Amino acid sequence: MEGTLTVKVARSEGPVEYQVPARANQTVLDVVSYIQRELEPGLAYRYACRVGMCGSCAMTVNGRPRWTCRTHVAKVARRGVLELAPLAHLPVLRDLVTDMAPFFEKWRKALGHFRPREAPEGEIPDFALIPPASPERQQADAGIECIGCGVCHAACDIVGWNPDYLGPAALNRAWTLVNDLRDGAGAERLAAVAGDAGCHACHSTQSCTAVCVKGLDPAAAIAGLKRRIFWQDPFGWGGG
Repeated sequence: MEGTLTVKVARSEGPVEYQVPARANQTVLDVVSYIQRELEPGLAYRYACRVGMCGSCAMTVNGRPRWTCRTHVAKVARRGVLELAPLAHLPVLRDLVTDMAPFFEKWRKALGHFRPREAPEGEIPDFALIPPASPERQQADAGIECIGCGVCHAACDIVGWNPDYLGPAALNRAWTLVNDLRDGAGAERLAAVAGDAGCHACHSTQSCTAVCVKGLDPAAAIAGLKRRIFWQDPFGWGGG
């Protein structure tokens, strides 16, 4: 791969176009790093591991949210052109850097933290291993690898028009905990993820599942929450 790439970057002051050398096996993160180091030292972007572990390098590449460290230019450039923008549905701090605080606030609202169940009086809390073949363990394992990169959140159409919607990542996290037999927040968590801002707002367009770099299925997790809430409270949706 030789020649020059045209890279259009959405910056805080407006779109700016850069010419970058095209190289073999070049990733989008390589391109952004070249711009920052060689052409525009003031360009703000975020990354950490560079090897597909942290997800912090996520941004919008030619209209689709992606991890830039795992995205090769040869697979996404359109006639030698890349268009880069920050993740959608999040406040922009500067250039390609978004404020992730609202994203993680939705995890908090979905009770996305483990809350150990209380043991009966006089007994030691039970943290025995859950059989790997149990249905609950398999349901939890299906979504446990989420690292909170925000890609699915940026791709979600519902988040785009309903800012209060908890979003696929927070709901996927809630589903993993609902299926954790050691967790004690069951009914309270289901109530937190029901209602107009919760799982029932999902239209099942599958955008979240389509972009998940970890190969998870947040749409299935959301469907699982809907079913669980229905069977627990078929007419009240958990009081949401």
